[in-house]
Amino acid sequence: MIYETFSEEETKELAYKIACQAKKGDIYCLIGDLGAGKTAFAKGLAKGLDIEEEIISSPTFTLVNEYQGRLPLYHFDVYRITDIDEMEEIGYEEYFYGDGVCLIEWANLIEELIPREAMWIKIIKDLDKGENYRKIIIENKKEREN
Repeated sequence: MIYETFSEEETKELAYKIACQAKKGDIYCLIGDLGAGKTAFAKGLAKGLDIEEEIISSPTFTLVNEYQGRLPLYHFDVYRITDIDEMEEIGYEEYFYGDGVCLIEWANLIEELIPREAMWIKIIKDLDKGENYRKIIIENKKEREN
């Protein structure tokens, strides 16, 4: 599916709607350049999971942040990962197959660990269409392979 948003609020709203349908074990893989809107998407997802915390940010230096809501949100940022074994060290499988929802920024860097059922969300900026324009492509792993 392809969506277009024209503001940060619209990006958050799309993520909110997705999160309202989220269930235990869902994994959302987020791909996009720096400044594409991944953090805005994460904030919308958190809101849709009824997470009360105001400060949702990328866990750039800790690999994963946990937030409690209707379902726990495990928010990964694997941008700085240098070895796939780092994911083993933090026990990624407990998160991926646990009681919450995973949001993984830069998921393409650990793609071989991502379950087939995961949803992939690519956020693309196009400055020709405006500073706040985003094209958001959502597909599952099977669709990505074709």
